[in-house]
Amino acid sequence: MSLPREILAAYTARGWMIATAESCTGGMVGAALTDVAGSSAVYERGFVTYTNDAKIQMLGVSPATLECHGAVSEDVAGEMAQGALARSAAHVAVALTGIAGPGGSEHKPEGRVCFGLALKGGESRVETIEFGARGRAEVRAAARDHALRLLLNAAGGA
Repeated sequence: MSLPREILAAYTARGWMIATAESCTGGMVGAALTDVAGSSAVYERGFVTYTNDAKIQMLGVSPATLECHGAVSEDVAGEMAQGALARSAAHVAVALTGIAGPGGSEHKPEGRVCFGLALKGGESRVETIEFGARGRAEVRAAARDHALRLLLNAAGGA
């Protein structure tokens, strides 16, 4: 069974809904979920917030957090996930922001992606994965797949 199908089955069994907040993947997590027929039973909505202004306006990310930590940070990923949860009827929200490439810097290298996961009731987690300079398409695909695994794990899956 594909990862999106496993997620949909796990969330359907729990009666849970999902929201996504994506930056560097531009909606790839939501697209992977909605590629599966019946996804409307669990996919509530997705936010594609590529710019800082979009993160502020659509998700309520603090301008001070962006200024202090930058868009590619666990602090911003956490606020994105909390914002998606607060602005939806979802039980779980996953967020990701990163540098897919090309480019990056010494302090924020290409392939760095920060993830946030927020669950209704208060639990939230953040983490950073260094995918490396694999190229834009590979970093984005790896980030999508990692976000999907976070969703599956949140529902008690694999």
